[in-house]
Amino acid sequence: MLLSQISLIGAIFAGITIVLGGIVEGYGYGLSLGTNWPYTRDILQTAAKKDPEAIHRISATIVGLISLAFLILRFSIITLAGFLGVVATALLGMATLYVLAGKLPSYFQGLHDIAAYSVFAVYLVIFLKGFNFNIISFFLYAVLPPHFLYFVIFMGGVVTGLRKMKFQIGNVTRPKNKIQYAWLIHGALAAIFIIALAIERLYLALGLTIIEAIVGLWVYDSSNRNASKPGISVGLHQLFSLLVVTALIIASV
Repeated sequence: MLLSQISLIGAIFAGITIVLGGIVEGYGYGLSLGTNWPYTRDILQTAAKKDPEAIHRISATIVGLISLAFLILRFSIITLAGFLGVVATALLGMATLYVLAGKLPSYFQGLHDIAAYSVFAVYLVIFLKGFNFNIISFFLYAVLPPHFLYFVIFMGGVVTGLRKMKFQIGNVTRPKNKIQYAWLIHGALAAIFIIALAIERLYLALGLTIIEAIVGLWVYDSSNRNASKPGISVGLHQLFSLLVVTALIIASV
């Protein structure tokens, strides 16, 4: 019972970390700590000053400690998947700093987002279903056609990586650059995902995905209005992505 409650805490902090990542992008704090990773000497003081990037890293650390505790106390395939997901998220988090600095390609940002959502999924599944649930089945659902959930998440990260928190997306009706083509692919995959949810009659996930798509259009507009600080729309986009994942997990268990 205690481990189940802790797994819920792990899922909540994993979700908070993801939303904080959106707030970091939305308010231009991506390189507020430079490329120092994972911490700076004054990270606690910086967090106390309400720097979302510092808070984001501290929240990620809490998830990491929870994943390590689960691995030690209840070793299983699912707790191993959670721990490896945290490790991958952390290493790819370092890579995203270099993506923002223009030193690594944007797909590292997409891979980081997939890893982060996988960690959230693992601990939510442990809370809902225990330690013997076949988490691989959910991951397969997320990548096999026509669902494309992870591909939608991946391409969203690629768009972020290409924008580097300073470039507009621009007019996608006449695409001319990588950002615009990536955004169109992201949108096309999202549309296919919506159709798949409608066919499978997953109405809760469908409704949340439609709302998320609307918020995504808001992100597009706000990114064009203020490329460096598009605002809260990015954080809300991540929040509705988490709700979609939650609805799919509930439907699958």
